[in-house]
Amino acid sequence: MLTLVVSSLLAGLLALLLYQRISYPLFFVDLIYYWKLQRYRKELQARMQQGIITYLDCFLHQAKKNPNKPFIIFEDQTLTYGDVDRRSTRFCNALRTEGSVKPGDIVALLMFNEPDFMCAWLGLCKLGCQVAFLNVNIKSKILVHCVQSCGARTLLLSKDLVALVSEVLPDLKKDDVSLWVVDHTSPSEDFKSLLDKVENSPAEMLADLPKVDIMSNFLFIFTSGTTGLSKAARVGHLKAIMSMAFLNMCGATSNDIIYVTLPLYHMSASLLAMGGCIHLGATCVLKKKFSASQFWKDCVKHRVTVVQYIGELLRYLVNHPTVPEEKSHHVRLAAGSGLRADVWKQFVKRFGKVKIREGYGLTEASIGFLNYTDEVGAIGRASFFNKLSMPFELLKYDPQTYEAVRTDSGRCIRARAGEAGILVSPLSVMNQFLGYAGNKVQSEKKLLRDVFKEGDVYFNTGDLLLIDHREFLYFSDRIGDTFRWKGENVSTTEVSEVLGVLDFIQEANVYGVSITGYEGRAGMAAVVLKPDQKLDGTDLYNHLVQTLPAYAWPWFIRIQSALDVTETFKQQKVKLVQEGFNPDVTQDPLYFLDVSQRDYIPLTASLYEDVISGKIRL
Repeated sequence: MLTLVVSSLLAGLLALLLYQRISYPLFFVDLIYYWKLQRYRKELQARMQQGIITYLDCFLHQAKKNPNKPFIIFEDQTLTYGDVDRRSTRFCNALRTEGSVKPGDIVALLMFNEPDFMCAWLGLCKLGCQVAFLNVNIKSKILVHCVQSCGARTLLLSKDLVALVSEVLPDLKKDDVSLWVVDHTSPSEDFKSLLDKVENSPAEMLADLPKVDIMSNFLFIFTSGTTGLSKAARVGHLKAIMSMAFLNMCGATSNDIIYVTLPLYHMSASLLAMGGCIHLGATCVLKKKFSASQFWKDCVKHRVTVVQYIGELLRYLVNHPTVPEEKSHHVRLAAGSGLRADVWKQFVKRFGKVKIREGYGLTEASIGFLNYTDEVGAIGRASFFNKLSMPFELLKYDPQTYEAVRTDSGRCIRARAGEAGILVSPLSVMNQFLGYAGNKVQSEKKLLRDVFKEGDVYFNTGDLLLIDHREFLYFSDRIGDTFRWKGENVSTTEVSEVLGVLDFIQEANVYGVSITGYEGRAGMAAVVLKPDQKLDGTDLYNHLVQTLPAYAWPWFIRIQSALDVTETFKQQKVKLVQEGFNPDVTQDPLYFLDVSQRDYIPLTASLYEDVISGKIRL
């Protein structure tokens, strides 16, 4: 009898395991990842009970634990955790005594990648300030907008950016913005040298660190949007410390040497990469700027084991000529986002057994995914466990308006499997949205209310994702008035406004178009010329150089007699995006930006073929 019972149990268990393997083959993979997330949250709670609550606390913990371990390797410098701790304290004291910066102040940081970016930032954290990261590629007028929108009254900048700031000096002085150059010399009386003050300041903290509410704001990181100008997204302390787990969840350890080439003013580098290094107590090789020709040489030289990427970066490497170092490196892990499936396959095939960990995340909220499997092209999983850990939904949307479709009762509809939908996530303690500084209208636009029941509130990511029949998540597209090119978000409204200033352009409708072999979308503008005016390509090029960063320039111009608009006079983009820049599809005159000639030239069929074949590189 007992034998029969045991046999029945074994048979039942075997049948259950067989059913699991067939119906839910990744059940245990999902479960293990969920367990890792829960374990990290318990570790986070334990750390908080020890007083390790913020990004700064984590750094100070590592500086105390491993003061002599290399933290940042930059060019010919190596700074240990202890070195950065002491130097950041000098920054703190110099800014407090000489710069009159006090706890609670908002300070803008306009700096290239260098160790002093981290030292200045951590020093400001020690002082209890909120820091605003400014994009070093922005133009002068946008710079003023960024400083004003976040409320900064102090600006720290690299010496190489003095010329940019000088262009808008009267506007900054009018707002009483104090300017400090992170250099020994001062270019004029309007700019004060900070390094002299730093190196003469004590390396010991004179008082206890300010108390921090973990639910309060930590950073301002600027993101493009439908307003036409960059918005200052508030990033809370909780969001920052959660982001620091990224590299750990990807499989990195304290023994890794992590190569960071992305700009520190972006969340990917400052929170995920540098924060990830701090969380692990690992070493970072920091590069001022990405270089495809130097990438593998640096990896070999510094024995790099982990690299951070965006999709565009890996595409550059795949398209770069072969170098000897690409076969002799020690890189075992590449972690990042935005990697296309074709580049993924080419990268792994060419550069050896490098494990790819593709993720998805946002600056404004904590919703995020990680593809912890080896499934090429996916950004994560939509399993039961993952939705339990971070709830989200994909909503059916109107392809004309890009707004969520609602039923007669006013409720939203979930997208079906295999159907792209708007990614939304319910707001909660763990998924905060602190809004945009000084922009309540745009903050409210990111929220969807009464989605499935009265009173619920969801954060609208503005991204289209889809789930396949195996519960893998894929990024589909970015909706609204923003597209991504060269690893940067481009605001179509901002570019339209810039084009509209020109004497010969009456209206402009800007959008992004896909090109085979490229990540994101290249800029294109459909324009209506003023009566009796012609397109002046040279004038347009010179205007763009003065007003927009290169990644925001429209590569293609389409001349129309009138712009298509909806019944509510919103510009139609869907058809324009679908038709792209193919001269065989439209009779409208098309032009291409020839950077070598600094002009827009007619886009012929042969020129079109050269672009899509990759003979002409953008």
